[in-house]
Amino acid sequence: MKLTAPSFWQTPTPTMLSNLLLPFSRVTGYVGRRRQSQPSLKLPVPVLCCGNITVGGTGKTPLVLHLLQQLIKRGRTPHAITRGYGGLSRKTGLIRPDQDRAIDVGDETILLAHLAPTWRGPDRRANALQAIAAGADCLILDDGLQDPALHKDLAILTVDGPVGLGNQRLLPAGPLRESLADALPRLHAVAILGEDQQHIAAQLPPDIPLLKGSLSPGPGIRKLRGHQIIAFAGIGRPQKFFSTLQEAGLTLLRTLTFPDHHIYSDRELRQLAQLAHAPDTKLVTTEKDYIKLPPIFQNFVVSLDVEPRWVNPALVNSLLDRFLNANS
Repeated sequence: MKLTAPSFWQTPTPTMLSNLLLPFSRVTGYVGRRRQSQPSLKLPVPVLCCGNITVGGTGKTPLVLHLLQQLIKRGRTPHAITRGYGGLSRKTGLIRPDQDRAIDVGDETILLAHLAPTWRGPDRRANALQAIAAGADCLILDDGLQDPALHKDLAILTVDGPVGLGNQRLLPAGPLRESLADALPRLHAVAILGEDQQHIAAQLPPDIPLLKGSLSPGPGIRKLRGHQIIAFAGIGRPQKFFSTLQEAGLTLLRTLTFPDHHIYSDRELRQLAQLAHAPDTKLVTTEKDYIKLPPIFQNFVVSLDVEPRWVNPALVNSLLDRFLNANS
């Protein structure tokens, strides 16, 4: 059963329930700091990690896809390493997008595997070594900021600007896997996607590179103009997707939210299909949700991808230059 994040995590002033859970948060902090004392393996190829310190969606996977594309354009051979959350299967190792299904190995895993060779499983060290043996000349970790198994030559923290770090308490009293103060010494950059409504930038030291941007819809948005939209999403923060559609000038008749990594039942698919039959109406969802739908149902749905648009794109290129020269 997938659970949704409790609302008190986002309350600026800690609630009574958050205060009651605070002793357990101290355990989370202790375990996390102890884990970081473990040694990391330095690999012969550079390792880039895009991670977060909060539970829920921050735009991490779109950023990983973007960086993979940039590395491929530079003539490099990146491989992606992911734990593969949300899949029903325990399969580990190299993922084959023509054979493996998103509902089995995870939606984000298949998105990555369509772009670059992708290795799935909890043992990031073993997968990294296999990727190098298979020809990878650089690696990108989708998540893994709290995993010390591999030395990271470029560690980027992703933050959802409108949501920020919630009440800034550790699990379960808040949404944090670790505190910002604990994470900062291991970071090489911070990417804030969306308007920084929680003033996270003000909490960062002046010497850390800050990437500012937003997730914007891809070219597929054009074929939706002039239609009425019914949007559904099972991601970390569905409202972010719905807002993206509205900001692009689309009219949303209805929105339906599902838990992150949701696997749609036959009943839910039938209900969605009925909604798609309304005149001049398009059923729209995210790439992550689309790849989990049965092929016959995909005919009723428009998949809309999003990609980062940077305020300071030169800084992204500079960070990638430094990353690629890490082992030279």
